[in-house]
Amino acid sequence: MPDIPWSTPTPAAPDAEVYVMASRFETATLTGAVRFFLKAPGIIRQIRKAPGAHGVALRARVPRRTFLTLSAWEDRDALYRFARSEPHRSSSRAASTYMKESAFTYWTGPASELPLTWAEAERRLAEQETPR
Repeated sequence: MPDIPWSTPTPAAPDAEVYVMASRFETATLTGAVRFFLKAPGIIRQIRKAPGAHGVALRARVPRRTFLTLSAWEDRDALYRFARSEPHRSSSRAASTYMKESAFTYWTGPASELPLTWAEAERRLAEQETPR
């Protein structure tokens, strides 16, 4: 399945710090993966219009039932406002019925490093999941 490549809704000032979130979702069934994938474009469109959004991308591996998201925000509050707004709020609640696992990691970094890479997101997610 095709990925949704990085897009920049509102460019950050080059000297700004951005708040970054990477997530990994695994659905319990292939039907759940298809549902997740079909909802993804609407959520990406929502992010592209969200105040404080500086970047977003999705890596979809539907046959493996796995999805990665990567987004950059003006600050944590901008991310949380988005997460509590529709359609994300109700979509995430509905998705919880068919999710097997999910993982999230957050960090801040210079806007000059945007766009972010999948390698960085995967490294940080792996660190988050590794017992210390």
